[in-house]
Amino acid sequence: MKIYVIAILGVCAFSCAKEKYSVKHVVKQTSPSELRNIKVFNAQDPICQMKTAEFLKDTAIYKGRVYGFCSDYCKKEFKKNPKNYATSEK
Repeated sequence: MKIYVIAILGVCAFSCAKEKYSVKHVVKQTSPSELRNIKVFNAQDPICQMKTAEFLKDTAIYKGRVYGFCSDYCKKEFKKNPKNYATSEK
């Protein structure tokens, strides 16, 4: 009987777990012309506040939105704790 109770509680715990989002790599290219047509969710880099339209160097997907970054450093900082930097722009 205890095994069934433990099994049911385990299934409930896993099914009720909060959805976890991860940051996925989209594109990293150095040519500005190749990045020109990429539409990003944020107008400014969420880390350093540079305008993504002018300084876009890298992108990542978080919660279904493509975020743009001016550098690999900013993207790495975003990936450490994306919920602190994710915005409700647009």
